[in-house]
Amino acid sequence: MDSPATLTIHRARELLQAGEITPDELTSACLAVIEAKNPTLNVFAAPPANPEKTSNPQGELGGIPLVIKDIIDVAGQPTAAGSPNFFGQQPALKDALVVDKLKYAGAAILGKVNTHEIALGITGINPHTGPVRNPHNPERITGGSSSGSAAAVASGMALGALGTDTGGSVRIPAALCGVVGFKPTFGRVSTRGVLPLSWNLDHVGVLAKTVADAALLYSVIAGYDPQDPNCVLVQPGFQMQKEMSDFRVALAVGDYISTADPEILQALARAAEAFASLGAEIVEVEIPRLEEAAHANGTMVIADAAAFHRERLAAHPDWFGEDVRARLEKGRSVSSTDYALARRVQSEMKRYFGLFFDPFDVLLLPTTASVAAPIEGLDSAAYAPRLTRFTAPFNLTGMPALSVPCGFSPDGLPIGVQLVAPAWSEQVVLQAGQALEAAL
Repeated sequence: MDSPATLTIHRARELLQAGEITPDELTSACLAVIEAKNPTLNVFAAPPANPEKTSNPQGELGGIPLVIKDIIDVAGQPTAAGSPNFFGQQPALKDALVVDKLKYAGAAILGKVNTHEIALGITGINPHTGPVRNPHNPERITGGSSSGSAAAVASGMALGALGTDTGGSVRIPAALCGVVGFKPTFGRVSTRGVLPLSWNLDHVGVLAKTVADAALLYSVIAGYDPQDPNCVLVQPGFQMQKEMSDFRVALAVGDYISTADPEILQALARAAEAFASLGAEIVEVEIPRLEEAAHANGTMVIADAAAFHRERLAAHPDWFGEDVRARLEKGRSVSSTDYALARRVQSEMKRYFGLFFDPFDVLLLPTTASVAAPIEGLDSAAYAPRLTRFTAPFNLTGMPALSVPCGFSPDGLPIGVQLVAPAWSEQVVLQAGQALEAAL
């Protein structure tokens, strides 16, 4: 059997279906990786004691070992949300809908993985559970807040993972850990059973080693949930897949993009060249108001988080970590005027991008402005804008966005590039992502 560190979901399915491995053997292989690597990487607060075996070996994910970000409910397990003073005292009574769908498809749930506290942060440095460490260099951050999810996939502890994304929390750790991270359109996937960070911006997303694997996980969890007020009933449409030679790719350029580190911009150029080699037309575009959109998203995140955690913040502010407490207190001070203006920017940017994509299939830009920073001495709150500047605008607009690995820095740290498509065009962005992955 291939090592879990390199084994993809699709390859594992082939081996399982051919009878070359059993689900128990696959799970045991991942547990062996967890036992060997978790003491260094801190992906699990406590190693999984009784991983759930598959109940449907013939399902789409029959026997595939997955992990779940610890703000998503798994029946019988506590949801600590990286904030054990407030959460995690009682096990969840039932699965979040997305977990229920994974189990129905036959996935083996290995356990729940660490997160930045209450998902309000992008470094994965948590004063309660310790930092999750990057598999490529344990002295570096994983990114967050789906820090454990990305590290688990990158290290071979699991073949795929669920995360959540409110300002980039799936795509950022995917980029910094060298895996694929996918955030569908807002409202495409239910958030029922997920601890809120922002009711207006939260997305459930997936992390995997390849775009095809991410697409499979997405197909399992997607769908309308009448009990989720943000979920949208999308009429099934037919989109004929285009040849890549017919694609028009908007390549983001300009002052806002050029603030990324040189190795990031070089990777972006490689991705554009790869699309061009496939025959796609590349058009350089400057996108006004990206910075304004990122700022509006940040305002809404902290204000919404402060609203949800208002009683906890009032009763025990000292129970939160310093960086999270500072952001919650800042959110509590957001005025109604500032919040209304942020919502107005949201409406305007949704309309802007609705028109922007008329001549384009996808937008290509960096996922992050820098590679993974050192853990030692990092100020999580101050560093957040550096990592969310390219991801947060697409939480604000709710469009599907995909981070694809695109090489390494001279120091051997992964780099990701981001593809964005119009709302409800998951098929388009995933097709482009698979083509880019193959070309690279």
